[in-house]
Amino acid sequence: MSTRFERGFLAAALVFGVATAQEVPPAAVDSGPDAEAASAWNWFGDVMLREGRTRGIPRADSSFDQTFGRGRFGATYDPIPTLEFGGAIKLAAADNANSQDRLRNQNERSNDVALDQLFLRWRAGENASVLVGKAVFPLQLSPMLWDQDLRPVGFSVDGGFQVGEFDRLQLTAGYFAGDLPYGDDSRIGAFQAAYHWHEGAPVNGSAIVSYLDFSDLQQLVLQGFSRTNRRIVHSNELVSDYRLLDVQFVGRARVAGMPLEARLDLVRNLGADDQRDGARVSVVLGDSRQPHSWEFGLADQRIQRDAVMAGFNSDDWWFHSWARGVMPWIAYGFNATWSSRLAAFHERRDGVSEHTDRVLLDIYARW
Repeated sequence: MSTRFERGFLAAALVFGVATAQEVPPAAVDSGPDAEAASAWNWFGDVMLREGRTRGIPRADSSFDQTFGRGRFGATYDPIPTLEFGGAIKLAAADNANSQDRLRNQNERSNDVALDQLFLRWRAGENASVLVGKAVFPLQLSPMLWDQDLRPVGFSVDGGFQVGEFDRLQLTAGYFAGDLPYGDDSRIGAFQAAYHWHEGAPVNGSAIVSYLDFSDLQQLVLQGFSRTNRRIVHSNELVSDYRLLDVQFVGRARVAGMPLEARLDLVRNLGADDQRDGARVSVVLGDSRQPHSWEFGLADQRIQRDAVMAGFNSDDWWFHSWARGVMPWIAYGFNATWSSRLAAFHERRDGVSEHTDRVLLDIYARW
């Protein structure tokens, strides 16, 4: 059979494997020491099957299609209530070779068997924790700054404080190795302060201030991950440093029985002399993570060339900086595990008159 068919078949098999695994009934409930030991283990994972089309790229090979599947499967173990160990593997397959990934602006290998997470979390108090290892990035950032599929390696400290009767202040700080594919040596210092107003109430909001300091980016540039960021001619040096100050304002309410979220994200790169600002606004009605629920969303963003570090923001968008565009989407949650999303991207790079269009159809399973 053809390579394209083989990879497409493997991608579909990832989804089938989740469905099959979830049909296996859990072990009979028992009491005593064995049951207590079993309860210390928790299993988690997610699967995504994607069909994508990209058209109007401003270069000679102006279009491509991709079928891609990814599964992440892991477990956590809590030997005592204050200590948690976790780990997960990642399996990925696509109908293209990995050699095309960087040309297609992707942050991960299309075909891979790799470690996704390996971490230790110490709960130092009711609202405080320390995280060490390879894990989900602990800061709350929009796709303009960070791709949630990335798993940096490092440590972070997180603490929450009650403010008055209904509000909460959350502080997070950490230091990480970016850990992009192909030998990335980047380092990221990060700090975030988030003020949550009337958290959990029907009408609530948040103000989130973040600071990200990227360093040791030479290898990242050599591997092509600096993308549209400016580079000194004939060298692996970037024109600008990347010290990002980001502010997000979030408002939430309920409309016709559905959750509504509006978000404004503003970023400035303090390490750049010019072309250093970015803005993103998004509105989401509904929540496809809930069973039998629709979700409708629209995002509009404008990112100047050196406003963000283009190796780390969302690769769902074709352009990582030096562009503007809109993203409407519609999603539906079939049940607590399965959902789907259809998203369109209409983007234009600065200095180019034609738009680049992308359509992504995703099927998700999460547990």
